[in-house]
Amino acid sequence: MNQCSVTNSSLIKKKAQELGFHKVGIAAVEKTDNTEAQKLQAWIALGYHADMEWMNNPKRQDISLVMPEARSLVCVALNYYTPHQRPESEEYAKISRYGWGRDYHKVMHKKLKALTNWLESLAPDIQARYYADTGPVQDKVWAQRAGIGWIAKNGNVITTEYGSWVFLGEVLTNLELESDRPHTQHCGSCSRCLEACPTGAITQPFVVDANRCIAYHTIENRAEKLPETLTPHLQGWVAGCDICQDVCPWNQRFAQTTDVEDFQPYPGNLGPKLIELAQISNEEWDIRFPASALRRIKPEMLRRNARANLDASRLKNDSKSNYL
Repeated sequence: MNQCSVTNSSLIKKKAQELGFHKVGIAAVEKTDNTEAQKLQAWIALGYHADMEWMNNPKRQDISLVMPEARSLVCVALNYYTPHQRPESEEYAKISRYGWGRDYHKVMHKKLKALTNWLESLAPDIQARYYADTGPVQDKVWAQRAGIGWIAKNGNVITTEYGSWVFLGEVLTNLELESDRPHTQHCGSCSRCLEACPTGAITQPFVVDANRCIAYHTIENRAEKLPETLTPHLQGWVAGCDICQDVCPWNQRFAQTTDVEDFQPYPGNLGPKLIELAQISNEEWDIRFPASALRRIKPEMLRRNARANLDASRLKNDSKSNYL
């Protein structure tokens, strides 16, 4: 590793931190290691990606297909945790923390674009390209390789400083940079996430079946109705699900309040009522969720999710009354 590579790595990390990223690491593009590609292929072969056909994009299995010139990835993480808590009553809908504030894509892309432009300004032959959950890049795999954190048993990346409450992004570049050590795995014998998942979506440690996942169905499933096997276990969730993160000891001990003002919750996102969301009009949806990641959940889907929760609650209460 030459001194120029080491210097460039240090400068890039410093710039990323100046732009507000909470963690930054560098991973080298290895031409021979296809272990993660094989894992992805096996996961898809089991059908665990459900209807997410983009997961089968060959580019996800070979970073050189995304950017042939890429020699390094600058991986970043941005803490989004706020200490707000949801109301306990069953009348309220639950929205995943990632969707409480401004759309993280907008926040991440602005910072990543600034980092990319700065990087390309250093020399005319430098090439760079950025992604944040928007391209065929295995964000979690590269984050672990870059030392950001480790892929946990629930499939999320956990950092020792912020738990798993982080957004991930990366800049691909043709620069050959000094890489960081891959992060080691620190879940140990803990199985709280597996035990807490009400649908058994974590079929075994480090393996998640999207077909059983509340987050997948409330965000990605475009069907008119949610599966009957899922609805009794929704527990109020209408947009994502944080159960496996909420029970994680790393999150309980090390979550830190973010300094990114954009991630503070919008009014109404902490405790919307299920009955209101079940009847929300397209116009109300448009007004209520501006610049929000929740816009991926179209109004008809949000109504569907809320109604499924109300139906499940009604059935549960009817069942209880039969025993009284």
